[in-house]
Amino acid sequence: LRGIIATHWGWRHAFGLVALPGFVVAVLFFFVRDYKTVSLVKNGNNSEKKGKIRMGLKDIVAEFVERPSLLFTYLGITGVVFVTNSILFWLATYFNRMYGLPMDKAGPRASLVMLLALIGAPIGGFITDRWKRTRPNARLLFPAISTFLSAIFLFLAFVVFSGSMQYVMLLLMGVCISAFIPAAAAVTQDLVHPGLRATSYAIAVVIQNLLGSSLGPLVVGAISDKHGIQQGMSILPLFLVLAAVLFFTGSFKYQKDVSTVEEIPLEAR
Repeated sequence: LRGIIATHWGWRHAFGLVALPGFVVAVLFFFVRDYKTVSLVKNGNNSEKKGKIRMGLKDIVAEFVERPSLLFTYLGITGVVFVTNSILFWLATYFNRMYGLPMDKAGPRASLVMLLALIGAPIGGFITDRWKRTRPNARLLFPAISTFLSAIFLFLAFVVFSGSMQYVMLLLMGVCISAFIPAAAAVTQDLVHPGLRATSYAIAVVIQNLLGSSLGPLVVGAISDKHGIQQGMSILPLFLVLAAVLFFTGSFKYQKDVSTVEEIPLEAR
């Protein structure tokens, strides 16, 4: 869609269109139900400090740095976002340069790959919820598996195949690469005090934007300038393998870490 609009009306209109979904979502959030704000307190763990104790800065920082599986999750998400943003940014250009497709045709062809996230994400959430009934660390184990499968499909697409088979591999990757999202997002909430859940997700977003969203297109672009866009895109499976390893490593720590989270009852507004 962006390519079609850019071809007919210019890039300014294409980028302007991107803002519209954000406005719609912002309005919808006014109608989302939330639970009451949770006080930052914890249970006293010795005879001198019984009952509820207000959390200090040291306690808050500890919520994020003393749970390895949470840190691995932040970094795993960042690795996947590094790849997804690079694909969003460069795939249409790849089709344009490698196959000579005009941008109004290359754009929709590239968009369909990432549009499959609409399928992959809910499927990933469903599978994870079912698996978690028998496997407590499924929320990190499933992202490890789905991300590794994405790495395989992406490797086959950019290193092994070309033409129609390449596009089939990209479509399969499009489904798998978004499947981790529900599980990984849930982990950012599972592993912190309920009063810090928004902060936890904010940290995930900041890290993924600083190290993933912003760096991915730059790295691929730099390699493309020196060695060509084929080589630039061919490095992306490595980052997915790294992300899969991070999720997998975090899965071994998940149960221990989640058992240390403060249990606070939540009340609906």
